[in-house]
Amino acid sequence: MTAPHSSATPGLMPTADSRLSPFTGYTRAHWEAAADRLLGALRPYASDGLAQYHLPGRTGHAGAWSDGVEGYARSFLLAACRVAGAGGRDEPGGTVIGDLIDRYAAGLAAGTDPAHPEHWPQITDRAQPMVEAASVAIALHETRPWLWDRLDDRVRQNTAAWLGGFIGATANDSNWRLFQVIAEEFLASVGAPHRRAEIDAGLARLDDWYRGGGWYTDGDGQKFDYYNAFALHLYPVLWSRMAGPRADPALVATHRERLRAFLDSHQYFFGSDGAPLHQGRSLTYRYATAAPLWVGALADATPLPPGRTRRLASGALKHFTDHGVPGDDGLLSLGWYGPFLPATQTYSGPASPYWTAKAFLGLLLPPDHPVWTATEEPSPVDTADRVVSLPGPGWLLHSTAADGIVRLVNHGSDRQPPPPAVLPESPHYTRFAYSTATAPQTPPDDRPYIADNHIAVLDDTGATRRCRIHRLYVGPSLAASRHIPGIPTHDETTIGTVSLVHGPWEVRVHRVRAADGSGVRETGWAVAHGIPCVGHSGPGWAIARRSDGLTSVLAGLLGWKADGVLNSGVVDLEEDLNAVAHHSATPALIHPRHPGGSHLLVSLVVLTNDPKLRDDEGALFRDARAWVSADNAVEVRFPDGHRGRAEAELVAALDSGRPPCDAARKR
Repeated sequence: MTAPHSSATPGLMPTADSRLSPFTGYTRAHWEAAADRLLGALRPYASDGLAQYHLPGRTGHAGAWSDGVEGYARSFLLAACRVAGAGGRDEPGGTVIGDLIDRYAAGLAAGTDPAHPEHWPQITDRAQPMVEAASVAIALHETRPWLWDRLDDRVRQNTAAWLGGFIGATANDSNWRLFQVIAEEFLASVGAPHRRAEIDAGLARLDDWYRGGGWYTDGDGQKFDYYNAFALHLYPVLWSRMAGPRADPALVATHRERLRAFLDSHQYFFGSDGAPLHQGRSLTYRYATAAPLWVGALADATPLPPGRTRRLASGALKHFTDHGVPGDDGLLSLGWYGPFLPATQTYSGPASPYWTAKAFLGLLLPPDHPVWTATEEPSPVDTADRVVSLPGPGWLLHSTAADGIVRLVNHGSDRQPPPPAVLPESPHYTRFAYSTATAPQTPPDDRPYIADNHIAVLDDTGATRRCRIHRLYVGPSLAASRHIPGIPTHDETTIGTVSLVHGPWEVRVHRVRAADGSGVRETGWAVAHGIPCVGHSGPGWAIARRSDGLTSVLAGLLGWKADGVLNSGVVDLEEDLNAVAHHSATPALIHPRHPGGSHLLVSLVVLTNDPKLRDDEGALFRDARAWVSADNAVEVRFPDGHRGRAEAELVAALDSGRPPCDAARKR
């Protein structure tokens, strides 16, 4: 059986195929149509020589010249997937593949010609062209029979000279090391000068960052995010495709083994509606989160059945398509659904979102490959409630089949450099939790705001922050960490937290050490919608809710009374703080007066869109309990009666910062 090619009008998706794809309706034809729409919408923004694409939007920190190259390089990678997937042949009644080849060949000739007015910036130490050069090299390799091999010698020499800027250059010590690996391996593949030692050194750096279970940190520190998907697993596979017999078989096997382990957990990062977990930087690449799913199939390094691979990848594409991505103009904006600059980084220019081209690597697999012909299979969240422990990044995942939401509990990622340097906290790295249905509150400027999924000590100087996270433990259904705010006025303040998860619930057990009289504020999930959210509250609890039913609850279970009084919770209603939508609401609890020393606080945090729970406050949160047992452990009863326990030694570690012994952790 061969998957059909697209013959849809650009900008329109083909008819859904509910037989082959019962979950998404999407087939290979939908991916081809999506690629064609993106490439077609970009064409009016190309420069005369086709070497740059100048799109509307904020300029990246490397400048407009670099942004133009970014537009060419990233869309070339997308075009390469389309060209190679079609075998370099025009499709009757469909896309003229030859036009794509001519378009990008002309741009390459102009961009690599130092005398051309549209020539590209040189590749120098830590410069943005390093990033774009890797996309160019991959695109040239994957389209080699139809493009590179047909170029005249002058263009090939100019291209090799431009890519040769990598030789002897210094890349940022992060996923950027792999850009050098890719570019110089391409040079090796075409017989151009390169340095094998630089290729080997870049690949060897991966070993330093590997934390087990398929997870890398993106450089030294605790920088866990989607760069595992965008780069750290993706480029080693694409490098091995380039290197062929030059690649060390043992190293290739190691990369594939790690990719297989990564995909075993990555499959849990997508909600039933296809939404990826909203965590980390560069989220404007959107469904590029699906790229390693295809790469696993390309490398025969996936534990997933082919029908599940396509269900997950197509689910992500469909999710954003259904949410208006790309926009009516066919362009990808800087944001999540619509434009939202606070969720982006300053390095992102108007063409940056086109790294989503990596999501189309599945088109390199032939139409008769099982990922295109097998019937879609359910994703993990479709079939049962799950709890997944990820010790590598210090995370717990818990998902619920009733509403299809995946939640990530964070006790290990902070994107801080190695000590003693400390950067400001990042909403996309240091919150206690992230999900497929929400985004963290992220202000568009320096105005004060209340952070979601957070706990802070309050005084006249403001609220403490969660910057460097010191992980203590990650187990099957609980995780723990401790953080020091790092603010001079709070030298003695420490906060340690154990998270216990079950179903849609998380119980947070905090040990807060602070000065007598300080306030303490905890917040739950921020929910966002296109119309105002609503909130209501009572003594020790607060609920925020969207009109479609998505509900966020925060309830105090232990330690929240001050002078015997349990204060009412509050709901913070905001506008223009959230990447999901304009209006947002966050439940919060405030303890007005810390007693001094170390104080125990226990809270229940809920995010759900399960009708059986959201409309029954008893089942939602009121039936939950927490207490300290005779042996000083914290016992928890979830609203459905399930029991949990944070052992005394683990609770004590929240104060001391010393990880508990193995015996206590394994209980």
